[in-house]
Amino acid sequence: MAAAKAGSEHTGDEGGKDPNIVQTLDRGLQALSTISLSPDGLTVAELAVRMGLHRAITYRLVKTLELHRLVMKGPGGRVILGPGLLPLSSRFAPHLRSIARPLLQDLSQKVQASAFISIAEGNDCVPIDVVDADSSILHVTYRIGSRHPLSVGAAGIAILSSRPPSEADSEEVRQARLEGVSVSRGQIQPGAVGVASPLILPGGNFSGIEASVGVVALNNLDIDKSRECVLECARVLSDLLK
Repeated sequence: MAAAKAGSEHTGDEGGKDPNIVQTLDRGLQALSTISLSPDGLTVAELAVRMGLHRAITYRLVKTLELHRLVMKGPGGRVILGPGLLPLSSRFAPHLRSIARPLLQDLSQKVQASAFISIAEGNDCVPIDVVDADSSILHVTYRIGSRHPLSVGAAGIAILSSRPPSEADSEEVRQARLEGVSVSRGQIQPGAVGVASPLILPGGNFSGIEASVGVVALNNLDIDKSRECVLECARVLSDLLK
């Protein structure tokens, strides 16, 4: 009887949850999110504990996600994110650009600097759209498709700050996580100042895309105004993407 009762606690009614939500799908997405927060992966038993589910239910969730290549077995049989997420994320990037473009234009005008949106590709930071400042103003830009390490420059540091804290985090990443915005000076190009803030994308950490929005200009950039405008742009864009 005790075993039956324990099972009902994990698989019983949805007690107060929105009746339009599919419980199994909701649990599968929660599993992806939980797995994504563990760089070394999780065993099925560990995942079950973190989700508060019976191990048998968790095993079936993992097998279903494996079938669609959304998760896979890594070293030691630990469950990690799978390659099935990659085509989903790549198809989202063009939509991200189209939604962000009007906001980048507004941001560029407000701070009189080049505004950009960047994503993480492996260990690199790559701008996927840039709106340059007014041509009458001496400015520096950010070339679409150019690459630099995530650990260098405001855009990459902002992306790193959106990840779970790690002992390997630099002081710049810790500060950006605390303030919600990163400021860099001369790291990508001499005389250039960058300000960036991470985006909160649909699907959270398992969305397959990590991104930041920001501005870059020469030394005369108004840092305080830029911080305020970049934070607001990131907030509005994140809300639009929910």
